[in-house]
Amino acid sequence: MESGHNGDTSAVRGLELLWGLGERPKRGRRPAFTLEQIVRTAVGIADAEGLATVSMRRIAERLGCTTMSLYRYVPGKAELLELMTDTVMGEVPLADAAPGDWRTRLELSARADWGLYHRHPWILRLPAGRPALGPNGFAWYESVLRVLTATGLPPVALVNVFDLLDAYVRGAARDCLDAAAVEHHSGLTDEQWRAARAHFWDAIFVPARYPVLASLRAVGALNHPRDRGFEFGLQRVLDSIETFVRIEPNRHDETSNRYETDCPQCGAPVLHPAPTGRPRTYCSDACCQRAYRARRTSTVHRLDH
Repeated sequence: MESGHNGDTSAVRGLELLWGLGERPKRGRRPAFTLEQIVRTAVGIADAEGLATVSMRRIAERLGCTTMSLYRYVPGKAELLELMTDTVMGEVPLADAAPGDWRTRLELSARADWGLYHRHPWILRLPAGRPALGPNGFAWYESVLRVLTATGLPPVALVNVFDLLDAYVRGAARDCLDAAAVEHHSGLTDEQWRAARAHFWDAIFVPARYPVLASLRAVGALNHPRDRGFEFGLQRVLDSIETFVRIEPNRHDETSNRYETDCPQCGAPVLHPAPTGRPRTYCSDACCQRAYRARRTSTVHRLDH
């Protein structure tokens, strides 16, 4: 139980740092650096050398201070990683600020994410399911969801579509960056690696046993730039989303861009604007009045007893 409490305390402190809330360093001599400098220094280390090399000691060396002095600003590495992530998320343009229809905006957003992962590969080493709940990340998430509301999809389908596109971009970027890392550490390009294994294709590989593979290799289809593969996959994912939007039986009226919920009084559909506008709880004023009278009757009944 105590460890859970400590975890909750750490999470609260991390959220306060992300949103610029909570206690600041105590009064005294003017600090030689800021929290932003600490975070930017950590990002620079991660970009150049990888996430595993980021530590309070390394940051202190870069800033010319003691390691312990950094803990006045950041309680630990977990909080630092969240600050780093949200900081670089601020580099991504907001999807709903781009021109074009919803597909064009999603395409531009996906390419922006692809660029972010290539500038900061360490982001892909962090768990996607537990994001930093910071202002930059929320602004990005909100902007993509706003774009998706133009599809008219119901809420659950809308979030599933977001997850689909995000998973594709993250996965494709991870594969591409892993290949680049292997090339860097081995000192061999993909072409050199394949050339060193020419013996396999010349003396071991049997085309008759793998005719499709052999035919694809013969026309050079197996070797192509990885970024070309990303573009091909991105268009096919967007094609599938567009098809899903067109045939989804429970989608909402795209021209009015409304979400639908059930009236708690009679169960009839309740339509209200999205993503802005005051949500409606009941389908009509009559249902609202009936619910109000029912609550009053219930309250009077409890008081009488």
